[in-house]
Amino acid sequence: MDNVLILGAGIFGTSTAYYLTKENPRLSITVIDRHPFPVPDAGAPDAGLGASYDINKIVRADYTVPFYMDLAHEAIEVWSSSDLISKYYHRSGWIAISEEGSDRAERIRENFQTAGRTDITQDVSLDEARAKWNGVLRDMSTSGIKSAYFNPGAGWVEADKAVAAMLCETLELGKGSVKYCQGEIASLVLNSSGEGIRGAELADGRILEAEKVVLATGAWTSKIMSPLEDRLELEEEQRMESQVKAAGVVAVHWNLNEDDKQKYADMPVVIYGESGEFQPPSPKGLLKMVWAESFMNKTILASGRSISAPPHPEDSQYNIPEGLKKHALDTVATVMPSLLKNDTEISYWRLCWDAITPEQHQLITQHPNVRLSNLYLTVGGSFHSWKFLPTIGKYTSNVINGVSNGEEKDRNWAWKEHGWQSGGVKGAHEKAVPQVDFAGFH
Repeated sequence: MDNVLILGAGIFGTSTAYYLTKENPRLSITVIDRHPFPVPDAGAPDAGLGASYDINKIVRADYTVPFYMDLAHEAIEVWSSSDLISKYYHRSGWIAISEEGSDRAERIRENFQTAGRTDITQDVSLDEARAKWNGVLRDMSTSGIKSAYFNPGAGWVEADKAVAAMLCETLELGKGSVKYCQGEIASLVLNSSGEGIRGAELADGRILEAEKVVLATGAWTSKIMSPLEDRLELEEEQRMESQVKAAGVVAVHWNLNEDDKQKYADMPVVIYGESGEFQPPSPKGLLKMVWAESFMNKTILASGRSISAPPHPEDSQYNIPEGLKKHALDTVATVMPSLLKNDTEISYWRLCWDAITPEQHQLITQHPNVRLSNLYLTVGGSFHSWKFLPTIGKYTSNVINGVSNGEEKDRNWAWKEHGWQSGGVKGAHEKAVPQVDFAGFH
């Protein structure tokens, strides 16, 4: 029997395994994920389904919530200095383009100015934005746009490479004690007494046992937990769906030709209001745009209960409804219509699934039900947590070891009494709270 079983090898599971192993290399840990390791390159047909597996992710400290601005600065310091992962970090800067009626940029910049740090953000006129960076925003529509600012301290990371590097380092640090296991999680297994989690049963019938079980299963968490919750007859406020919901976004990727690689090479991350995010080309020349409106996926379980969950893995994440493609391409036509010219090839589309919480706080805590006291949660990325890969695991490790992370962190990451009862609220990443269902795009 292992000391710790970690379900999920995304940023939460990988970072947790890393910090547990740094603290005690002899700790017996198994990390399990549905994908082989190393995971295929993002964009491959068998690449990961979750939010952690991607060609790139944004790293920034631009937050309306000071708590996360501080956490982001902490993570950026590691991204900038770590021998393990700094090679994957690209400090391109970002430009945030604000819509009329939105005060998000003002709240972010006020936090920069009151945080006791040097405010390096700078106003950029819309005419300047069109002229800079080889004119990649030359044809951008400014209808309904009021202003823009540039933060040279933001950037992006080669996501799949960084996660793989940290997991490889963990396996090396814990050689003989830390294992990676490929398998599809079917359910959690109770001890025969009905008290405590024995481990996890896989789709092939294997049962992995551990003293402590950590759910780092992202958008799949509620679906995995539902059968156990039904068996224990848990009240709504102790079910995962009261805390996190699966949400998806769509991303489109262009395979740039040599001329376009040079044209877009110096562009920053571009945030166009509440509509979309454009990220600079990857080393392989893939430019990504994420349409910012997220969606749930209503799923009826065998019990008759309704939750939001990603489609079954057999339903390819690359099979995108035409209605959803149209919404995304309308945003592209508004911001960077040059990407729609005839000789610019769309390489692929992708659905990206994450778990989102009402205030977009992560959920890093022990399960509140006494019968599940050896079950720990580190989920709720809410489409903004990838940047915390270098640091988030130390906080989960503390929770597993019964150590407080401090009053503010403990409160923000705790199980919420009221959950989604009052609906999503303004928080760390409010624009990511889903308002529509995936079925509406078919």
